[in-house]
Amino acid sequence: MKTLQLLFILLISATTYAQNTGSIAGKLTDKEFNNEPLPFANVLIKGTATGTTSDIDGLYELSNLVAGSYTITYSFVGYETQEIKVDVVANKVTTVNVPMGASAATLDEVLITTTARKESESALLLDQKKAVEFKQSIGTEELSRKGVSDVATAVTKTTGISKQEGSGNIYVRGLGDRYNSTTMNGLPLPSNNPSRKNINLDIFSTDIVEYISISKTFSTLNYGDFAGANIDIISKNYNGNGFLEIGLGVAGNSNALNADEFYLQDGPNKTGFSNPTQPNNPLTAYNFDTSWNTNTNSPINNSFSLIGGDSFNIGEESRLSFFATAAFDNGYKFSEGIARGSVSTQGVPRKDFTFDKFAYETNSTLLGNVNYKINNKNTLSFNSLFINSTNQSHEEFSGVIDIFDNASEGGGFVRRSTYDKTSIFINQLLGEHTFTEKLDLNWGVSYNMVNNVIPDRMQNTLVPVDNTDINGDLRVSDLATSDNHRFYQDLKEDEFAANIMSSYKFGKTEDDTYKGKVTLGYSGRFKNVDFEATQFNFRINRNTTQPVADPNNLDAYFNQNSLNQGLFTIETFRGPAGTPGVLNPQTYNGNQLIQAAFASVEYKFSPKFTGIFGVRGEYIFQEIEWETSLDPNGDKNDFDTFEILPSTSLKYALNDKQNLRFAASKTYTLPQFKERAPFQYEEVTQVFFGNPNLYPSTDYNADLKWEFFPNNDEVFSVTAFGKYIQDPINEVTIASATNDISWVNTGESAIAIGGELEIRKNILKISNEEDLKNTISLGFNASYMHTDQDFDRDKVVKETDLSVGFTNDSGELTGASDLLLNGDISYIKEFSEDRNLQATLSYNYFSDRLYAIGTNNKGNLVDKAIGTLDFTLKSNLSKNLGLSLKVRNILDPAIERIQDTQDVIVQSYTKGVDYSLSLTYKL
Repeated sequence: MKTLQLLFILLISATTYAQNTGSIAGKLTDKEFNNEPLPFANVLIKGTATGTTSDIDGLYELSNLVAGSYTITYSFVGYETQEIKVDVVANKVTTVNVPMGASAATLDEVLITTTARKESESALLLDQKKAVEFKQSIGTEELSRKGVSDVATAVTKTTGISKQEGSGNIYVRGLGDRYNSTTMNGLPLPSNNPSRKNINLDIFSTDIVEYISISKTFSTLNYGDFAGANIDIISKNYNGNGFLEIGLGVAGNSNALNADEFYLQDGPNKTGFSNPTQPNNPLTAYNFDTSWNTNTNSPINNSFSLIGGDSFNIGEESRLSFFATAAFDNGYKFSEGIARGSVSTQGVPRKDFTFDKFAYETNSTLLGNVNYKINNKNTLSFNSLFINSTNQSHEEFSGVIDIFDNASEGGGFVRRSTYDKTSIFINQLLGEHTFTEKLDLNWGVSYNMVNNVIPDRMQNTLVPVDNTDINGDLRVSDLATSDNHRFYQDLKEDEFAANIMSSYKFGKTEDDTYKGKVTLGYSGRFKNVDFEATQFNFRINRNTTQPVADPNNLDAYFNQNSLNQGLFTIETFRGPAGTPGVLNPQTYNGNQLIQAAFASVEYKFSPKFTGIFGVRGEYIFQEIEWETSLDPNGDKNDFDTFEILPSTSLKYALNDKQNLRFAASKTYTLPQFKERAPFQYEEVTQVFFGNPNLYPSTDYNADLKWEFFPNNDEVFSVTAFGKYIQDPINEVTIASATNDISWVNTGESAIAIGGELEIRKNILKISNEEDLKNTISLGFNASYMHTDQDFDRDKVVKETDLSVGFTNDSGELTGASDLLLNGDISYIKEFSEDRNLQATLSYNYFSDRLYAIGTNNKGNLVDKAIGTLDFTLKSNLSKNLGLSLKVRNILDPAIERIQDTQDVIVQSYTKGVDYSLSLTYKL
């Protein structure tokens, strides 16, 4: 019933305002002088005062034209005036190249073509076909067809990419976060999570995206910390007439809607902008002003967006464009299942729970960009993006807290409430300059700021008063001081980055193209990380009679009166009040500097064979200093290295529709600050800590690809790839009773070999006399990979202070899935120019994935295979009215993690099905 109510609400939820335009562009050449460019010729729309002149290279453009038919007049003193009828199509650029001379050009001399803008599927496939390097992109047209609303989901629709469940962490060809890099407009993006190298792509709405480029092979333009892929988000750059679009939406999740009650912690508000701070004088008085008790909520998701843009001419050559978007959305999620930890070699879990998890997420986005076309040779653009994302989770665990000494027979209760807030501010200034036909310059600078806070995480642990009566009264656990605590974390990261490169063309041919191009450039990244955390532990007094505790009214116990009675004291990891430096937080601070110079040569050896040969030299320095509970006295560690990174890309055009490509490169993989900081991150069933002795891996990569383009919107490709990794970094369960996880260079080397298959095919494509389409299209891609690495216990012991006893002598890389599958089938029916129906069914699958390597005869932790099915139905009912229905995760599979040798499920839950229905109205 709740679902039906939700669908009804969604049906009346959204309105938009927009206007579509197209452009005419081309080149004028002089037939009297060997078809040299003809500058300063007049180009005029007949019957109007609208027009322009060709520039020094003979190029011209008439933009922001309402779709329709125009007669364009081309004239030049002493030359024959020409009139050409041109049809302008909305959201497309019509190219008209005209040779001018003493006599009018014949029809076969005038070249008229219509090309879609960058975001269309056919335009991106054409770009992929023409490029020398390996290239794959997904644009807004395809994202809209598949009902994709965030960048993380968008990239999983491309070959060989999957997403980790419960996060925006991306796996490329089975290789996880550490092997990938993320940029925006070619400039690096910061991470919003100290646990990850890359930013969570879930927080990027596709509203801000023109297209997403995925490069799985290394080029000199990329930073060398790369072995999986570079994901480059190209932000929207608007050039049309002024428009404004307003969107409203409602959605829901089946698990959340069907939950009896939906609980969240006290304190954070629903907007995602609250930021509680730790109290003054927190040890000698009870000064916490938020409740331990929960609030109930109505789990209906809402969204709002406002998008607008405009552009106008300044003089004859200049144009100024603006684009901005503001959006807010939230979401409620609920899951219940099994959580176990510290599973022994006998298959007995030390921790054994059932759990309920309530989660509330918000995402606020504000993007603005300004593009100033100074003239046909110089363009400046500025992008500013602010994202505020929050995740509020309330988890309740029931069962065995510790089989040896805490609720050993069951009946234990652990409650944890966490509010995680991240604010990201990205600023970019970019320039493009053409000095001559041969020489150009591109540059960009960025300054990014990240602030990640966990303000006031709350945890309570209750145990039975009588262990023989697990359903009886509960008391507050006194086993460890951290069983009941409040935790405050603050992470700040600032990064400045700069790119500059210049290209020079040489070897001009008779058809006015060039055989070669030399590119020289510089890249730099300067990052500073400051992390601090304070945990206030409630030490329960064992020498006094403790009252019965009510899990639904913990405020009755944790208060000033109980502190006065001596039921508990409050202290930090350094000790109680009066300890020197007791309120000094745990800290780690890091600096990372990467400076690189690069050079490449692109050369066309023949009309069919082209190669790019490059080399990049990078100096890398990384330093970390810490003072934590694992090392209260503090210490520091650093490394620096200089890497020479060669790369090559070769393309051989077998014919007009087929290419054969090869790429090879050397790269490296850096450890992250969290992986090197000896700071202990505690979850309810798992503990993580860093390893200061971690160091970079070295990667060697090779790819071979054949691709076939039957039509402009179809492709068939097969790729083989291989990687050799020296000193690979992996998550490992350290030899301990509690199966703590850390990161180590596990052995001498690892290999990864595999293949990819991609198919985009129109099964049915019919156009009638009115050029109305009736199309069924199929998309399918698959990736298979085999990984293997050696495990060397002696190497780990020699290089670190950690004790590991690998269960196996060799194994897979962590994060690696053998098999990835993506498939979609779409049906598009056009009833008239303004009425259509579009339906897409898409499926995604990844096979078992290694989460952490087992030691001391304990099995590996493995995330089991998952298959997801989504459905999108969209229809333009009229020129102004549109309807959209989305159903996500239709199959609702169980999300499971196991310890494989012992065959014990350590985690299991379902996500529920997501529904959304929206109505749009265009004016």
